[in-house]
Amino acid sequence: MNEDMNIFNTLESEVRSYVRSFPTIFTKAKGYKMWDKAGKEYLDFFAGAGALNYGHNHPKMKEKLIEYITSDGITHSLDMASTAKAEFLNKFNDVILKPRELDYKIMFPGPTGTNTVESALKLARKVTGRTDIISFTNGFHGMTIGSLSVTGNSMKRKGAGIPLQNVVTFPYDNYVDDQNSLDYLERFLEDSGSGVAIPAAMILETVQGEGGINAASPEWLKKIESICKRWGILLIVDDVQAGVGRTGTFFSFETAGIKPDIVCLSKSLSGYGLPFAVTLIRPDIDKFAPGEHNGTFRGNNHAFVTATAALDFWKDDTFEKEIKVKSEMIYSFLQKLVDTYPELKGEVRGRGFMVGIASEVDGLSNKIAAKAFENGLIMETSGPKDEVFKLFPPLTIDEQGLKQGFEVIENSIRSIVKEPVTI
Repeated sequence: MNEDMNIFNTLESEVRSYVRSFPTIFTKAKGYKMWDKAGKEYLDFFAGAGALNYGHNHPKMKEKLIEYITSDGITHSLDMASTAKAEFLNKFNDVILKPRELDYKIMFPGPTGTNTVESALKLARKVTGRTDIISFTNGFHGMTIGSLSVTGNSMKRKGAGIPLQNVVTFPYDNYVDDQNSLDYLERFLEDSGSGVAIPAAMILETVQGEGGINAASPEWLKKIESICKRWGILLIVDDVQAGVGRTGTFFSFETAGIKPDIVCLSKSLSGYGLPFAVTLIRPDIDKFAPGEHNGTFRGNNHAFVTATAALDFWKDDTFEKEIKVKSEMIYSFLQKLVDTYPELKGEVRGRGFMVGIASEVDGLSNKIAAKAFENGLIMETSGPKDEVFKLFPPLTIDEQGLKQGFEVIENSIRSIVKEPVTI
């Protein structure tokens, strides 16, 4: 297998990352399982970093896509009208927006998470006439210049090669234990001597994925919304990773009872792992001129087809109830690990299927993830120091698959924390 990997080591750029964490050549995937060239089976508790909430190669979506392709359906159309786009727009409005009493115009930016964030930041600045954005500690919003400017990770920010400006970063919920961070934020907005101008927007994730699985409380989110309304600041919720059911509801902000001005969606929106993003915009701020934000691949009709099929999961509350039951299983398992293995010095974080354990022991989470991969389970780490190993299985995984994964994870932890110390 090492010889087979040489092609990547020799020809692919040094920027490659996941192939280093999971050094094998994958050949097949179905549901919550993947297989490599040697035939080894892996449980996928990574799910494409949240892009595969319905698992790999979902049969209904695959059937619809194959049917569309073999009938010579439109593949590429920029933002021209197509039947596939019309069907998605209608179904998304009927199944997702109307039942939640949400009124948004649907914009198709380029098909990536970073592009929906870029479009949101541009629109906020255009609508308000202001330049600054408030972001929050440990936020991650993408790797292009605009979205990188509102991202907290210093290593990723340095990759820009230029100063990242017009952004002020404030503490996320529970970032500082001994003070209310939002009182601090409001004081800055009120004080003409603070050096902080009224921003165009605030951007946040309700659960920070790459930043360490930090979950904001409903109270904190409601206070953010009230501050934004008071000062005429647009609220952007980046639901690229936390949305589409990952935290238990289609939008991660539903449980907080807030209604953002702009919502960014991508990753699992296509349902099949195809590139696809939308920016949801409050109708009265839908102010882009025609073509003012565009992209060659914003008309990904194959993604329209699979995304439309994926919305069947949300026609009633059955799927949401299933997510809740399995989420409780995952959370209980993680809490048991923290209690059983004090060597972890661990803390359970997150909501729904977006959870993990933060370990105070330097490097331990990386060791656990590496051992789990060796034992046939794929999961990644997150946080400023990779201190969190996180569980991101597909939302469609059955209880047997979860329990099988739990066993692998616990065995991996046991072998790491119980192994003898060599001197």
